[in-house]
Amino acid sequence: MTKLRYRRLLVKLSGEALMGQQDFGIDPAMVLSVAEELKLLLQSGVELGIVVGGGNIFRGAGLAQAGVDRVTADHMGMLATVMNALALKDSLLKIGLRASVMSGLSMPQVCDAYTQRDARERIGAGEVVIFSAGTGSPYFTTDTGASLRAVEIQADLMIKATKVDGIYNKDPVKYSDAVRYDELFYDQAIDQRLAVMDVAAMILCNDNALDMVVCDINEPNALLNLAKGQSVGTRVTRQEVKR
Repeated sequence: MTKLRYRRLLVKLSGEALMGQQDFGIDPAMVLSVAEELKLLLQSGVELGIVVGGGNIFRGAGLAQAGVDRVTADHMGMLATVMNALALKDSLLKIGLRASVMSGLSMPQVCDAYTQRDARERIGAGEVVIFSAGTGSPYFTTDTGASLRAVEIQADLMIKATKVDGIYNKDPVKYSDAVRYDELFYDQAIDQRLAVMDVAAMILCNDNALDMVVCDINEPNALLNLAKGQSVGTRVTRQEVKR
């Protein structure tokens, strides 16, 4: 079995990571590629919880800005994450893994209701648990939902897997001179207003001493290398206060 530094991971997948080269929706080939990457983790002995975003289908905040009632818009965004979660579950099952979807919203005909106890038991038994519908409440992002679930399942590390290879001082797509950070403290990311994740999510990680890594989902073996403790992407940690 592979020597691991981190045994239990919470992987936050952005909705955009499931689009592949498309401009919208779900690319089945990309979802299958992600599933194969997760299979490598399971085979190495990693225990896995997954949170998926919904930005490839709907963004609640964007809909609200367009005039849709904020609560309604957020609920629509949550449903988009359920769709992505079901697609990922389907791919995981097809390659022989045990997987289930747990939702912060009650929809028993579609997926299981989230409980902390059931989630821990399933993950500990080697099942991939995909958390959907965020926290189940409006006004909270899927980043906050990911941080919350990571703390609840007692993850050793949270990984935010996106289409960018780390955290930059400014948008690397717009600015060719953007500089990537190898390491940051949560306080720095918050003070500099870096586009890592929302402040509530970072505060939750910081308060619970949960390290986070931002990496590119398209980088081969990125997730497995992180589980081994190798340097990939940008790591964000809590700054210890000297007494």
